[in-house]
Parts: sequence; C-alpha cells; structure tokens
Amino acid sequence: MLSIVLAACGSEGDPVDDVDNVSPDPVTSVSFAKGADISWASEMERDGISFSDSKGGKDIFQVVKNLGMNSIRLRVWVNPLDPNGWSGQNDVVAMAKRAKEAGMAIMIDFHYSDIFADPGRQTIPSAWSSYSCSADKAASAVASHTTTVLNALKSAGVIPAWVQVGNETNNGMAWNAGKIDWNKSGSARYSGYVKLSNAGYDAVKQVFPDTPVIVHIANAFSAGEYDGWFFKEFKEAGGKFDIIGLSHYPMNESGKTWSQMNSLAISSIKTLASKQSCKVMICEVGVKPNTSDAANCLKSFFDSVKGLGPSVCAGVFYWEPEVDGKWKPAIYNKKGLVCDGWGAYDMGAFSSSGTTFTPITSILSCFSN
Repeated sequence: MLSIVLAACGSEGDPVDDVDNVSPDPVTSVSFAKGADISWASEMERDGISFSDSKGGKDIFQVVKNLGMNSIRLRVWVNPLDPNGWSGQNDVVAMAKRAKEAGMAIMIDFHYSDIFADPGRQTIPSAWSSYSCSADKAASAVASHTTTVLNALKSAGVIPAWVQVGNETNNGMAWNAGKIDWNKSGSARYSGYVKLSNAGYDAVKQVFPDTPVIVHIANAFSAGEYDGWFFKEFKEAGGKFDIIGLSHYPMNESGKTWSQMNSLAISSIKTLASKQSCKVMICEVGVKPNTSDAANCLKSFFDSVKGLGPSVCAGVFYWEPEVDGKWKPAIYNKKGLVCDGWGAYDMGAFSSSGTTFTPITSILSCFSN
C-alpha cells in the first residue's frame, strides 16, 4: 500500500501559514487507485453543465465516487491559454479542495507547459521562453513553479497522494531546454531532461517529503521495451522517480486489436515493475464508447491489472470520462492558438441530455469492483 504521511511542519519564514493547523486529507493513500482525470469539469460547470446519476449524485465528484472511484487526477498548466485560467494554479487548488472534501486521493499532474504536453508537443511555457536554450534556468523555473503550486495546495490543506513531474515525457519536457537529444548516445541524451525532471522531483520532496513522484510516458503497449534503454539511461544520467506512469489507449493503434494492446500493456507493467523495482501507475486510459467492444476492452484490462496486485500496479485513471463527445473547451474555437480547430474528445464516458451529463455505466462499471 502506498503510505503517505503528513509533511513536517514548516520552519519560521515558511510561506505556508500555520502548517500545524492544516487538517489532514480524508484520504492520503489508497491501496489501489481507481480514478479519473476530470480537469475539464470546472470549465464545463462554468458553461452551465451539471452532472448527475441514478444514485442521486448531483456533483461531478459524487458521481464519479458513486461509480466506485476513489481518486482524482488534476493537470497543471503554467499560464493557461484561456483567460479564465482553467488548469492553472487557482483552478487546480479549488478542484483539489473539492476532491478532498469528497474523500478522494489526489494526483497532481504537472505539464510544465501552457497547454497539453505529450510526446509530440512539449512547448515550454511562454513565461520561460527565454530559457529554452538553458537547462539550468529552465530547471530553476520548474522548481519554482512546482514549489509554488504545491505550497498553495498545502495552504489549502491538501496533501497529494502522488505528483507527476511532466506529462508523457517520452521525448523530454519544456523543449528545447529539457528535450531528449536523440543524436547523442546513452545517458548523454538525457542531460537536459534529467535536470528539469529532477528539479521537479526535488521540489515535490521539499514540500511533501513522503509523496511519491511519478515519471510518466505514453504508449503502455510498447513501454516494456523501454526498460532496456530508456529507464536504464535515464537513471544512469541521474534521473529520479518513485513510480512509473503509463498511458494506455487500447483502441487507438492501427494494426493491433484491443486485446493485443491490453496484453502488451500488461506485459509492460510487469516488466517495468520487476526490473525497476517500483510500482507502475496507469495515469491515463480511455476507450471509444461508441464502439461495441468498449466496455469489454476496459473491463478486460482493468481485471488484468488488478490481478497483478497493488505491489505491481498502483492503479488506473480514466482520461477524461466526464465529457460526451460533443462538448469542447472554448479555446478550441479561438483563432491563432495551437488548439485552434481541435475537435471534441471522443473517449469521454458520459452521455448528455441538454446540459445534464450522466455516466455511461456500462463503460465505467469496472471501477465499482
């Protein structure tokens, strides 16, 4: 079991006021995380959307809890593109407080960008643009941002159960300062990335010494292959992590069935947990709910993961179930932005009737087990 204890009291001059009186979270650890990233929910609520279920849930946190979920994942952007600041510090703290009040464990997911970060896009925040060629300056910015956000959570009485430093960092983070240089060989490739990643790791431990830190990569189906070089070289370069995080989208890979994808992902989890002597977390999973096998695909994967035991796999988070395949963020319609013209996310697991969104229980029933 993940065992998270409260961080030590702040010393004189600590930016957190009266830390001794910060109340403990109702849930600071779970034996197996059954969770969801619902980072869009606050914007959806601003758009007039409400959430409900057949069990009387009238709030997104209560609805996902009624599904059997015990954990919430929230992303953090440095300076969000939307002027309302969705997924910025204030929004994340507000959502984390609600998750705490609902009695749920919390994962904080730092993207170190102003928009989504993934293997093909790790755009350095606009405020750090002058650091794009300086890993030292970018690392300092990573440390400062991480510390500021986590201290804001601490002041709000929130202790994260996990913190993710970087999102899907297969090619590094905050380019070009933290980009993996594939023209180099061995651990030399990772010098910039490790400097930034470790700056985040150390900042987490400074604020919450006992909170596990996750290094997260995409493509769980091939992640087992990474053990022979990616994590080996990352660690040889000085990289630090407590848990390996993976993303798994089993219905997205052409040429492979979802059953094959699930089997490959399970193999990756077992390989990484064994060879790296750490737990693996499925930080993101998603299926296409309009396909006939979606429920079977997710249930099969979920059952297989649980069968590995919590000492191997620490849990599964759905990304992002609360949308209906039609709603999308307002900034997707703003011209000139990187997200200009993006469509609605098609792997949400809620359906809509007007402005009321309800879960597709056939898809998400595996979380109740």
